[in-house]
Amino acid sequence: MPRTAIALRHVPFEDLGTFESVLTAAGYAVRYHDAGVDDPAALDALRPDPVIVLGGPVGVYETDAYPVLAQERAFLRARLEADRPTFGICLGAQLIAAALGAAVAPTGTPEIGFAPLTLTGAGANSPLRHLRDVPVLHWHGDMFEVPDHAERLAETPACRNQAFRIGTNVMAVQFHPEADAATGFERWLIGHARELADAGIDPRRLRAEAGRHAAGLRDAGRAMFAEWLGSLRP
Repeated sequence: MPRTAIALRHVPFEDLGTFESVLTAAGYAVRYHDAGVDDPAALDALRPDPVIVLGGPVGVYETDAYPVLAQERAFLRARLEADRPTFGICLGAQLIAAALGAAVAPTGTPEIGFAPLTLTGAGANSPLRHLRDVPVLHWHGDMFEVPDHAERLAETPACRNQAFRIGTNVMAVQFHPEADAATGFERWLIGHARELADAGIDPRRLRAEAGRHAAGLRDAGRAMFAEWLGSLRP
């Protein structure tokens, strides 16, 4: 039976990026499930193939305004209780944390730009080891607390909780290791133009940073994600 990886997508330009080629090389077909378009009830929470929950410009606590977030949290809660392979990125990581009962709240200062991570001891022994000393893309204003029984993997000066995992099947990262900063980054700058203006961030600076760091982030991000895929347990 063919294997299919599902990507829960919230805005079109925050897609699987450089991770998509890793999935196809590992033998997975890729299918996007678009929030607000596709029916959440069509998703099987207990499916054994991986689900990747992508980013987006909303907060997990905005369920009254965006009811789909509550539906996604319920889907993830059932999935995580069954230890099904799940990888969360930015909003996706926050949804995983919230589904596990951890708090998610604004930090007060957006973290936007390229900067390296500081790995914890657990992080250095996880797939995140491939990202050591690599400037990764940060683009968030919220932070999750690390759920009970999860290992905290990474931090930055601006954000103490950058990643966690539970066993080998569940990983959540606050940053964007999947971002294709070489060919798809202009969509991010345009799509988040208002957020950049409100934060006083010059898109020309981010564009220049992307040009310097795209190749390193692409290679390290793919290596990290490939190791996670290869470590999944049935």
